[in-house]
Amino acid sequence: MGLRIPLGLVRELMDMTGTIITIVVVVLIAAGVFWLVRQRSAAQARELEDARSEARRWVERLGGQVLNLEGTDDASRQAMADAAERYNAAGSQMDQARSVTQARQVTETAYEGLYYVRAARTAMGLDPGPELPPLPGQQRAGAVSEERDVEVEGHAYSASPNPSDRNRHYYPGGTVAGRPVPQGWYSEPWWRPALIAGAWGVGSMLLFSSMFAGMSGVAYADGFDAGMAYDDAQGDVGADWGGDQGGGMDGGMDGGGFDGGGFDGGGFDGGGMDGGFGGGDF
Repeated sequence: MGLRIPLGLVRELMDMTGTIITIVVVVLIAAGVFWLVRQRSAAQARELEDARSEARRWVERLGGQVLNLEGTDDASRQAMADAAERYNAAGSQMDQARSVTQARQVTETAYEGLYYVRAARTAMGLDPGPELPPLPGQQRAGAVSEERDVEVEGHAYSASPNPSDRNRHYYPGGTVAGRPVPQGWYSEPWWRPALIAGAWGVGSMLLFSSMFAGMSGVAYADGFDAGMAYDDAQGDVGADWGGDQGGGMDGGMDGGGFDGGGFDGGGFDGGGMDGGFGGGDF
């Protein structure tokens, strides 16, 4: 007589098997999700550490310039003072950097400082060193291409492609409060109020139009208002900033623009460059 298993027991065994399989599948899925999350977190942590390491490297280089290079005239001293301000700002940003974007902002700030160092060296008649990656909006803003003296609301302003006792305030060029400020040397930093407030006043708009009207190589050479109308029509201020940030900065930083024998050689020294920039010290 054969062994007969009750039908109810068979159903219970089948239910138990299905439950076990379900539990196993759920556990496997949970383990897979946990593994993916850990892998992603580890990758993000590595990316952040790489960005922080890159930023720290440039901040240290800027610090070397600020500590070892002294200006010899008003223009170079002012440029080095601005470089020191950027160095302090980069250090503060570095302490607070908790994301890749923030770390890259530190690198950008250090780049700005190095632009001021480069300007100081130019003012002192020294080799300015290798080209730096463009800052956001810098190429679009253009550069001062001629001497220009204007008077706005009873106040005299001047701009020049070259430093002088009068034009001792350098700006590397870029976007300030959504508008381009050309690279050049100025009698005073008239763009700073907009940089701090995040908006241009009516007087600044008038100054911009008077200063750069008809100047070749400058964005909106036909007037500040024309530039505003253009941007409003195109809606491209944010896009230009993003494009410059991603293409200009990442292309410059990650593409090896500096590391091919520029700054990596050993840093500026106080008396100039040992062996030039091409293969050695900056």
